[in-house]
Amino acid sequence: MTVTNIQINKLHPFEGHPFKVRDDEEMNSLIESIQTQGIAEPLLVRPLGNTVDEYEVISGHRRLRAAQKAGLTEVPAFIHALNRDEAAILLVDCNLHRGQLLPSEKAFAYKLKYDAMKRQGKAIDFTLGQIVPKSDTPRTMALIGAEAGESYKTVQRYIRLTYLIPKLLDKMDEDKIAFSVGVELSYLDEPTQRHLLSEMEALDCTPSYAQAVRMHKDYAAGRLGPESIGAIMAEPKPNQKETLKLPLERLRQFAPRATDRQLEEFVFRACEYYQRYLKRQRDRDAR
Repeated sequence: MTVTNIQINKLHPFEGHPFKVRDDEEMNSLIESIQTQGIAEPLLVRPLGNTVDEYEVISGHRRLRAAQKAGLTEVPAFIHALNRDEAAILLVDCNLHRGQLLPSEKAFAYKLKYDAMKRQGKAIDFTLGQIVPKSDTPRTMALIGAEAGESYKTVQRYIRLTYLIPKLLDKMDEDKIAFSVGVELSYLDEPTQRHLLSEMEALDCTPSYAQAVRMHKDYAAGRLGPESIGAIMAEPKPNQKETLKLPLERLRQFAPRATDRQLEEFVFRACEYYQRYLKRQRDRDAR
């Protein structure tokens, strides 16, 4: 393959790709690098069917976003003629070893690759040097895991997370719900998950692993309803810590542009400052 410069308006994100392109500090650094040095590594794209000179990005979504923000009109790319499933597998393999992937990214990446491999009908098990039928689900997941350095069970559990409703998956990405808890909750149907989410928001808590296992078992037995979910979530947890709730509207009067984490730090710094102020007052009164 040779490098070809392609106009940015001819490039399209891979439909349904699981990796999030975030406008964060790393993105800002990439934009600065592109502005000063250009794109060091060409994108990998495939021709889009039923179009003229239109391409779908397989690898390089972050570079494409950074190039757009840097004001470029074209980018270097390798053009690879692949079908949808071949491209999906390559997309996952190119991105799966990036650092600090979110649970949702890994979940949908494994699902995308698994579905593509199943549709292909066969694949080579490189560890055994033989063709594996894609009807063999455990072996398919084992192959995916071997290529990613994870077990069949881990791949299976990540794919289970794709059954979570978006807001519960967001809580996993925010590290508010543990991986094992998310897997158990994924067995609940959508209405049950939505009711659970309402209870979590009302009580400002998340289920423990033991509570998630109970809800999974009760749901499978047909015993899990709104009342039982409420009762389970209302139970005190051994490691639960007391929290103080403060109205964000009042805090934002003092720091309107701060994030929630910055507001929390703001409150603690204000308390420390007030503590030092009281100490100075006491010392002055003692004199």
